[in-house]
Amino acid sequence: MVNQVKNEIEQQMGMVLNNEQMGLLQKVLENVFLGKEIRSLKKLEISNTNSNKELLQLFLEAKRVEGCSEKSIGYYRTTLETMFQKMDKSVKQIETEDLRAYLSVYQQNSKASKVTIDNIRRILSSFFSWLEDENYILKSPARRIHKIRTGYTVKETYTDEELEMMRDHCDTIRDLAIIDILASTGMRVGELTKLNIEDVDFVKRECIVLGKGDKERKVYFDAKTKIHLKRYLDDRTDYNEALFVTLNQPYKRLKISGVEIRLRALGRKLNIAKVYPHKFRRTLATRAIDKGMPIEQVQVLLGHTKIDTTLQYAMVSQNNVKLAHQKFIS
Repeated sequence: MVNQVKNEIEQQMGMVLNNEQMGLLQKVLENVFLGKEIRSLKKLEISNTNSNKELLQLFLEAKRVEGCSEKSIGYYRTTLETMFQKMDKSVKQIETEDLRAYLSVYQQNSKASKVTIDNIRRILSSFFSWLEDENYILKSPARRIHKIRTGYTVKETYTDEELEMMRDHCDTIRDLAIIDILASTGMRVGELTKLNIEDVDFVKRECIVLGKGDKERKVYFDAKTKIHLKRYLDDRTDYNEALFVTLNQPYKRLKISGVEIRLRALGRKLNIAKVYPHKFRRTLATRAIDKGMPIEQVQVLLGHTKIDTTLQYAMVSQNNVKLAHQKFIS
């Protein structure tokens, strides 16, 4: 309770005092409250202060202005609302120990992976950093909670044989065109389902996709993809503008779930483990780097803002490491 009172005083005085004065105030508060106990905070309640709900809404609006997608904003909202419910405290009263305890209990109860917990930590850090920058709080309690170390797992890619098996056993020309375009462009499945026919340039063998943050970029496909894609479009009898549509009437735009379902079924049919759209993207990145494509160009191809993200997608094969060792070291 004492820490809450001190924190509330510091938050209020932080608006008018400089760093040196705040340092003196903190020392005074330490001396004044040393060995004392406070049983009620009613006298310290401040009127006209923003509630957690109001601050959350302001934060989400700021993220929306920054260009975050509605999907990301929804994830921010759910994560922070869950934290508010569990803590039942004003953001001005939340301390570092509260956040550490929350993350620890959350991981134990949900059995969530370290990656998931670190994602929650990043959202909490972003929220409290924003509160600090906007002068709603004096100092972010998440500042001393560091990145959670996660074990590195080698993520699988498709082999040449698996790709050819999938191509040979497609039931429809549409599915064949989907596999080809995912494999040759490395686009996200969400980008694929947003594509319209007019977005594709068959002469230049390229198309413009709308990526994360509504950023447009060009991706490129090979001759095999061009042939199969044109065959698919020539066979269609509908007038939908979407590049890929459902197989049955009324021929609506194909959704992400539709692509995932077809690929999973194909994987089960061929006994290929873990067949899903994103694996094509990782496969393309890995092959590009293995064949010597500069990482900066792979970054542009995949539409990543940070190069660290590109490095996470691409794995250098152990055989290439051995060859490099023989070339440069042995």
